Amino acid sequence: MGFLEGKKILITGVASNRSIAWGCAEAMHRQGAEIALTYQNDKLKSRVEDMAHKCGSDIALPLDVAQDADIEALFKALGERWDGLDGIVHAIAFAPREQLEGDYVDAVTREGFNTAHEISSYSFAALAKAGRGMMEGRNGALVTMTYLGAVRAVPNYNVMGIAKASLEANVRYLAASLGPHGTRVNGVSAGPIRTLAAAGISDFRDMLKKVEERTPLRRNVTIEEVGNAAAFLCSDLASGITGDILYVDTGYNILGLG
Repeated sequence: MGFLEGKKILITGVASNRSIAWGCAEAMHRQGAEIALTYQNDKLKSRVEDMAHKCGSDIALPLDVAQDADIEALFKALGERWDGLDGIVHAIAFAPREQLEGDYVDAVTREGFNTAHEISSYSFAALAKAGRGMMEGRNGALVTMTYLGAVRAVPNYNVMGIAKASLEANVRYLAASLGPHGTRVNGVSAGPIRTLAAAGISDFRDMLKKVEERTPLRRNVTIEEVGNAAAFLCSDLASGITGDILYVDTGYNILGLG
């Protein structure tokens, strides 16, 4: 029996088998959770449905977090399938590609700044708010994905680093707000991983190489390792942990001259 046996968990942000969200889905399925996935648009629908089937699930629902109606419809549809919800994994982030290269001050625009925050940070609060009814009294957990760029200046990460800093503050405020209702809220700060989203960051391959050369474990982290950490945070094994950021980056965050 896995440590998520009997838990029902919604995982957002799956785009491919290289997605961090997919690493979370696989890890949680292995530990016995029932899984529901979301897809952003019709182009991804069949792919995400196939991935849901690999997790023994037939629940793959549309979700564009920029649309309040989509968020409302998601939980309405989920409520027709499940009697409650034990976890939400938020693995969604976006900034326009031109925002993720060069000097921050040169690149940043009002539109790009607002887009990065709306999709990458506000969406976590929106999902928490819309899903709290299904999670009430179930000792559930919300987990989001962040990155070291939230607390350090990382070349080319630019406005996404600002949005991730907002997201990490979001974790703390949501934890304080939802804690009295029995829901925990945490973040996983993953090291760089070659995902579709990361491909938009300028010089990302160089970032991977430098981390591999300098991090204490001398390698990059995997989606499986991030998924395992998220599974732990969604489980009763982490019942005393909330409002925290767990680093899963092969130790890179500890370096003073990394």
